[in-house]
Amino acid sequence: MIEHHAPAPPCPAPPWGGPATLPVRPGTGRFLVLAGVFVCAACGLVYELELVALASYLIGDTVTQASVVLSVMVFAMGIGSLLAKRLRWHAAGAFGAVEAVLALVGGCSAMALYAVFAWTGGWGGMWADGPRCLLVALSLAMGLLIGAEVPLLMELIQRIRRQDAGGAVADLFAADYVGALVGGLAFPFLLLPMFGQLTGALLTGAVNVVAGGALVLGLFRRDLTPRGRRLLLTANLAVLGLLASAAALVDDFERAARHAVYGAEARVAPRTGSEEVVLTGGSGGRPLDLYLDGRLRAGGPGERRYHEALVRPVMAGPHARVLVLGGDGLAVREVLRHRGVRRVDVVEPDPGVLRLARTDPALARLNGHAYADPRVHAVAADAFGRLRGTPPASYDVVIEDLPDPSVTDSTKLYAQEFYGLARRALAADGRLVVHAGPVASRPRVFWTVEATIRAAGLRTAPYRVPGPGAGPAAAPARGAAASRGPGDWGFVLAARTPPGLRPDPGAPRPATLTPAVLAADARAADRTRVAGLPPSTLVHPRYGD
Repeated sequence: MIEHHAPAPPCPAPPWGGPATLPVRPGTGRFLVLAGVFVCAACGLVYELELVALASYLIGDTVTQASVVLSVMVFAMGIGSLLAKRLRWHAAGAFGAVEAVLALVGGCSAMALYAVFAWTGGWGGMWADGPRCLLVALSLAMGLLIGAEVPLLMELIQRIRRQDAGGAVADLFAADYVGALVGGLAFPFLLLPMFGQLTGALLTGAVNVVAGGALVLGLFRRDLTPRGRRLLLTANLAVLGLLASAAALVDDFERAARHAVYGAEARVAPRTGSEEVVLTGGSGGRPLDLYLDGRLRAGGPGERRYHEALVRPVMAGPHARVLVLGGDGLAVREVLRHRGVRRVDVVEPDPGVLRLARTDPALARLNGHAYADPRVHAVAADAFGRLRGTPPASYDVVIEDLPDPSVTDSTKLYAQEFYGLARRALAADGRLVVHAGPVASRPRVFWTVEATIRAAGLRTAPYRVPGPGAGPAAAPARGAAASRGPGDWGFVLAARTPPGLRPDPGAPRPATLTPAVLAADARAADRTRVAGLPPSTLVHPRYGD
């Protein structure tokens, strides 16, 4: 018995335009497409890392900025992939246009973010200020464009030689992931140290537009009409010209932006690692300010009051052996003014800061040429690692003169584990003092520091000193107003037994910190107390809560 079946419906036409007519053999064509995937993936990751690094420098809180950039970008990549489905019929031209726009947006992203930070400051609100809004917009735009790349490249590679979807995806993703690896390594080890953030982004954009344009105009030019080829070539040349012009003007742009941020007397030290060191003032009667990555580290008219408040109470006890964490030399200057100091070890993570503290005339004058004293021994090293290798009971005094813990790079130096190491390094009657940031504006951060020190087995005496509007700050500098700094400074004095909060009786005169003044400062701090805060640890940092 013969069964009769209805004729099968015709297969739908595939969404690709048939085999491409290439100027090279198919194998070579596939290799060139995969090479294009490799280059585009490397450029895309560099754009992501560039945004994270610059946003962390300008806005602070590396974890937050990385989370914002990566989450928004990954979300936008999914949307871009969906939108690219509508462009598969014109995959070659669409891919060339996407790469041209991505190169322009990604290449200029660092300059745009820095410009908004320098000339607009903030527009107010946690998520409503200019740099953060632009950061989200750039992440969204680049994510959409990067997300559109893979579907279009999939279409192009299938046009060279049709294969199963799994094999094509495997080839594309292999080239994509290897390119991401190269871009991720090139950014910190090549682009950033050799070219800096702005020029590095512009150079990446130039590589991106050349790779995308060469792939389409060289390999798939017959997929485009003559008018389409002319338009794409013109667009690529225009983008390349804009990037080259921006690169030629980048030094003038950086100078103008720094003047907008720091004032006209900004002096930039050579970059060491990824940190930017800027000195302003120091001549003509203007106070000297030292900025690290846009944050005021030391200086201003209240600098001496700050360092006296930091150093003099902790020196009211044995102080022959002193460890200072922070290398501008200003705390060391105050330490050396006390009788009985035999040795001062200084640990500073940035060798550029130590070099400036020794050689810059204004800063060396301000720190009293402390590094010329034979009792001072300075080393450029990570403070956490240095304390781990310090023998027990090595110091009578440990002074933590560091950026406050709301700066993410410093969070581990305000963790319970770090204070445990500091406790081990102290002699039985030794004392520790910590700069814990402004109290009035960030009481939760301040009292988290205090709770963390107590959790490490130390007894504490917190105190708050009013500031005249200058001093080490956590907020990034924005214009000449940046030198105002916080309205107060918060400190925590600690020891194994309850530390008496009093200035060193042998401190040099005149002394503005009397026992009565310090008692009032302790009461002022206690009025802001936030009770019940858990300690901050390496695996659970609390300062962003």
